[in-house]
Amino acid sequence: MLYQQIAKNKRKTVLVMAGFVFLAGLIGAAIGYAFMGSAQTGIIIAVVVGIVYMFVILGQSTDVVMSMNNAQEITEQQAPELWHIVEDMAMVGKVPMPRVFIIDDPSPNAFATGPDPEHAAVAATTGILQRLNREELEGVMAHEVSHIRNYDIRLQTYALALASVISFLANMGMNAIWWGGGRRDDRDNGNAGQVIMLLLSVLAIILGPLAASMAQMALSRNREYLADASAVELTRNPQGLINALRKISMSEPMQNADPSSASMYIANPFKDGSWTHLFDTHPPIEKRIDRLDRKSTR
Repeated sequence: MLYQQIAKNKRKTVLVMAGFVFLAGLIGAAIGYAFMGSAQTGIIIAVVVGIVYMFVILGQSTDVVMSMNNAQEITEQQAPELWHIVEDMAMVGKVPMPRVFIIDDPSPNAFATGPDPEHAAVAATTGILQRLNREELEGVMAHEVSHIRNYDIRLQTYALALASVISFLANMGMNAIWWGGGRRDDRDNGNAGQVIMLLLSVLAIILGPLAASMAQMALSRNREYLADASAVELTRNPQGLINALRKISMSEPMQNADPSSASMYIANPFKDGSWTHLFDTHPPIEKRIDRLDRKSTR
């Protein structure tokens, strides 16, 4: 059952990442057609911008994400229990010891980030250290180490980079629209087909970032179930993670979490509850607990 879930999540991940690339190309083509008269030129611009963003973000993603979430790196002496739990889970998961950070926030939460296991880091809030016992904290850190082991952190980094590319391209297109861009010859000659294509291009520029956000959230939801199942493999104790998720679900939202990093946390730092699950960054905690409960009774 676990390996079937892994295979299913991998297929969904490929589809979501393909969707990101398609969106970037679509917005690039829209900008090229609307403002330069060439969709191909726009696609080339999107590819170049995407490659530059990838290199920049992958090169310093850990420090950037931690800085955006006001996380401070700590040593073993500053938080020995957290440090040793992370060390134990990394050893069991057979990944290098990640860097450890703490976020000063009373809401219990945690996340992992980094371009690969060799350059990974985990962060925990002060709230999670205060409210969870050792068994529960082990479940949470096993979940985060599982994200590292399963290379979810790389996928999330790619998704963050691509979403940034899409937002950058959309902003560039919107600025051109605001300052009177668009091919004047198409507006003046009254060609209905060209006007429709121009309007569709503008629509793609406007809606592209929304679609990118939805794709990023879908990617996060697909990987959470897998990380939960992998965490149980590491701890051999589903109850620890179950109890941790229950405590986290009953807590208040975080105060200063970065919105673009919300999908990386073990639970949505702003709390789910939108009018459609398309906009949830995580699967409902009740469903995650139900899956873990079924696993613990086998």
